[in-house]
Amino acid sequence: MSDTTAGLLQTAVLIAALAVCYRPLGTYMARVYTSTRHLRAERGMYRLMGVDPDADQRWPVYARSLLAFSAVSVLGLYALQRLQPHLPLSLGFPGVAPPQAWNTAASFVTNTNWQSYSGESTMGHVTQMAGLAVQNFASAAVGMAVAIAVVRGLVRSRTDRLGNFWVDLVRGTLRILLPLSVAATILLVALGVVQNFSSGTAVRTLAGHAQMITGGPVASQEAIKELGTNGGGFYNANSAHPFENPTAVSNLLEIFLLLLIPVALTRTFGLMVKDRRQGYAILAAMWVLWAMILGGVWAMETFHPGTAYQLAGASLEGKETRFGVPASSLFATSTTGTSTGAVNSFHSSFTALGGGLLIFNMGLGEVAPGGVGSGLYGILVLATITVFVAGLMVGRTPEYLGKKVTAREIKLVSLYILTMPVVVLALAGVAITLRTARASILNPGPHGLSEVLYAFMSGTNNNGSAFAGLNANTDFYNSALGVAMLAGRFLPILFVLALAGSLARQQPVPATLGTLPTHRPLFVGMLVGVIIIVAGLTFFPALALGPMAEGL
Repeated sequence: MSDTTAGLLQTAVLIAALAVCYRPLGTYMARVYTSTRHLRAERGMYRLMGVDPDADQRWPVYARSLLAFSAVSVLGLYALQRLQPHLPLSLGFPGVAPPQAWNTAASFVTNTNWQSYSGESTMGHVTQMAGLAVQNFASAAVGMAVAIAVVRGLVRSRTDRLGNFWVDLVRGTLRILLPLSVAATILLVALGVVQNFSSGTAVRTLAGHAQMITGGPVASQEAIKELGTNGGGFYNANSAHPFENPTAVSNLLEIFLLLLIPVALTRTFGLMVKDRRQGYAILAAMWVLWAMILGGVWAMETFHPGTAYQLAGASLEGKETRFGVPASSLFATSTTGTSTGAVNSFHSSFTALGGGLLIFNMGLGEVAPGGVGSGLYGILVLATITVFVAGLMVGRTPEYLGKKVTAREIKLVSLYILTMPVVVLALAGVAITLRTARASILNPGPHGLSEVLYAFMSGTNNNGSAFAGLNANTDFYNSALGVAMLAGRFLPILFVLALAGSLARQQPVPATLGTLPTHRPLFVGMLVGVIIIVAGLTFFPALALGPMAEGL
């Protein structure tokens, strides 16, 4: 069977599996977030936190609760890393250095999971489980909570209440992420992913050298890493390591897991707004973008011009031969489109234009289909811009799901959209101008610019995947990327919650003949066009100087 045929079959199986799970999971999540019943375990947690689960919060209170929880999480994870030598199962590793501990704490709390360290030689088992894995759950639940709050803003009227952050956080963790992770862990263990508390096994390599191979609770962390679109990895080689991703079947399962919740949330959205067609329209826009990027990356890696590529049959540098070009392209497109830092190949070794498409995919705003929660609220912001543009064309006040898009909403949307490119381009510009930062670039020229641009694009978009070829474990990059992650996560969340609060206060307006139907192919096409134009106009100059210049 040819690689192309195998790749097409894997893609077809992936889409079929997502289609099978779309309805039951999306419906279940809608019930979780709309139910008035609290489980016994949840009530116990609310009592410990001193929270009234039946009290709705205004958007500023919702936002302050989220920020307070995240701030405590950053401090707790930082302390856990610094105190690592005093913890059980530390494997003899020292405490993580302050700049790297700060970077890692910011990374995992913001759902970025950028790693400037090798997990198997830096983190003990307790740090991995009680620190990193816990934040994998918490950060994903925070993203889902914000998405649901935005949907409530569209559904509710004449109120300033968006729900209760603590209830949304606990339900997302206990009722959705935890059971799915347990099932995924069992599947991964069955497929050969490691799950133990081994301190390491001494082996002798083919070259005759001694090497210590660290074991650990890998499968359980891998499950929530993919389900929560977190990324990172137990090992430095990430999902190219056979202990994390042993077979082609486990590779396909991991891609399925990282796409599962972002895709199913579109049905949750449709059910909560009481019009499933709206969810289908959002899903269609996501998949059009995903398919376009996948086709482009796959083509560039398979048919790249050049004697070396043609003799090899494809661009195989940096790719795990167990998976080949199709499965690597499928993984790379899905991971850069879902704010997931997991990789099964080195993106820096992709062809210049193929790697450029991966940067562009993140530049779209992580909406194809986006991270857990963040993909949904991100594309809803872009849908608001789309109806605004349509309103300008016909000279009437735009509406989305019965809510008017006024000057206040557009200001908040504009701030949301501008945050990511401002942070990315400003910090990338600083990195290029500083001599000490330029010293981290191992490949000068256009490729070096691509490495720096990818790093800040990945950090600010809370993606976490790395282009490689850039030494990011320096004081500058640890500090700057930590700032980028926090700004890229929490500033947009503040703007989108303010937008949700503004929409919730409105009184719905009935649809008329002049209202743009937002469930039809015309709207889907306009939405895709707006997403591409916004990203293209913002990042085209930087892409032209980096991957496009190298590729052409």
